[in-house]
Amino acid sequence: MLIIFQYKAFNIIFFSSDMDDTLYPLSLGINMACRKNIEEYMLHHMHIEESEVPRMCLELYKEYGTTMAGLKKLGYEFDNDEFHAYVHGRLPYELLKPDPVLHNLLLSMPQQKIIFTNADEAHVAQVLSRLGLEDCFQGVICFETLNPHVKPVESIDGVIEELTQDATDTKKNESLSFKTQILCKPSLEAMEAAIHITNVDPKKTVNTENTYLTYFV
Repeated sequence: MLIIFQYKAFNIIFFSSDMDDTLYPLSLGINMACRKNIEEYMLHHMHIEESEVPRMCLELYKEYGTTMAGLKKLGYEFDNDEFHAYVHGRLPYELLKPDPVLHNLLLSMPQQKIIFTNADEAHVAQVLSRLGLEDCFQGVICFETLNPHVKPVESIDGVIEELTQDATDTKKNESLSFKTQILCKPSLEAMEAAIHITNVDPKKTVNTENTYLTYFV
């Protein structure tokens, strides 16, 4: 659920919004479908014991921000793109419908707005397109932004930033895409990276995250 309040009273200059279960309601079932796909991937592609999958999926999500990040932390090796294609590529996107009210509301807000999500860029594109919100945000910070293979990250103001110092080393060793630990919300490192990429004043930035508000302080 996207929370709207009297932002002018807070001298806010920048909004950061999560996407899933924020720009559309949890009740649509996208979240549960995503979890089901993750559990199936763990069972059929990683051969984790079936009785352990649901518990492990939830516990890793709670501890590391995403189940994917937790699996990598535990040492499981898999291709990031393959994982996202399986987990997000099979979602019932047809449940998402254009939201003209939200569209107009977002456009009426003068602050810069970005999407800040742990999801991959293909999923972001699908969701924004289905909701008709492609023109409402000035940028996107997603999985590929926080975990680049070799590509530089372009900040909101057009300045090219390197998120990691070992990007060139990554290019030399493709296997790192299977083994490297994942940077994702809600870790402090991910928040700091987002602030660095967007080049904003964290004291004047609001992040809408699911059903509650948090401040970058």
